[in-house]
Amino acid sequence: MALITSFQRKPQASGQLQRTDVVGHYKVFSHDGQKRVLQIDTLGSQQREIPGKVSQTIQLSEDSARELWLILGKEFAFKT
Repeated sequence: MALITSFQRKPQASGQLQRTDVVGHYKVFSHDGQKRVLQIDTLGSQQREIPGKVSQTIQLSEDSARELWLILGKEFAFKT
């Protein structure tokens, strides 16, 4: 599990699509009763030893969520 605090663009332009599709779950909670955190969990595929078990978790603070929002808008030409 990791709290992402910032993003950096990797110079490599090529990539490979992952061969497994999974469901992502998200929730928002308050940390220390004040700051909200977005948590995204991915579940293991049906081929895993324990299907449906949380496999990976990432968390975004308000600042890193805003940064990701800007990245998504730029990279996918989203209009606000």
